[in-house]
Amino acid sequence: MPLFGANCRGDFVGMPTCWPADRRSDPSGDGENVIMLDLDLLLQKKTLQEIRGIAAERPVCSIPGLTFMSALSDADGNVLHIVPGQGSIYYEKPEYKILTNFSPYKQNSETHPWMGWDRYNIAKEMLDKASDGFDVEDCFELLRTVSQEVCPTVVSMVYDVTERTVYWCENREWDKREL
Repeated sequence: MPLFGANCRGDFVGMPTCWPADRRSDPSGDGENVIMLDLDLLLQKKTLQEIRGIAAERPVCSIPGLTFMSALSDADGNVLHIVPGQGSIYYEKPEYKILTNFSPYKQNSETHPWMGWDRYNIAKEMLDKASDGFDVEDCFELLRTVSQEVCPTVVSMVYDVTERTVYWCENREWDKREL
C-alpha cells in the first residue's frame, strides 16, 4: 500500500494515502472497500463505469485508521475520484485531473506541513497554461516542481494511455526513470 498501476485495457489506478486519516473513511456497516474496488479495476474484474455505479449506490470505506483515496481512469480518458466516507466525483473526459494526497472535499480547512494546496495550485496553473503538445517530459517537470520535501515524495509516475506505458522514478531521482 498504497496501490498504483495500469492494465492492458488502459485503466489506471492511483491510490494515495490521505493524511491525516479521516474517521469517516473507517468501515461501518454495509459498504465497499476502496482497496477492493481499485484491485477489481486493475485486474479487469470490473470496468470504471461499474465502479462508478457502485460508488454512487453504496458507501465506500477504507481501512480502520487509514484513508486511502482513489483516482481511477479508463482508456477513454474518463476519471473517477473516490474519497472514502466523503464521496465520489466522476469526470467525463476531462482535459486533466490532479491527483492529491489530501481530501478535495475539505478544501483548505486543514493545515499541516504536507497539506499540498500550494502544490495543487501550482500544478493547476501549469496545466492550465500547457500547450497541446504536453507530453511525458512535461509531466515529469510538473511532478518535479510540486514534489514534497517535508514528507518526501517517494514515487512519481506518469501514465501515457496512448502508449499504455507507466513511467516512474523513486525518491525524486528525475533522471533515473523506469518503464
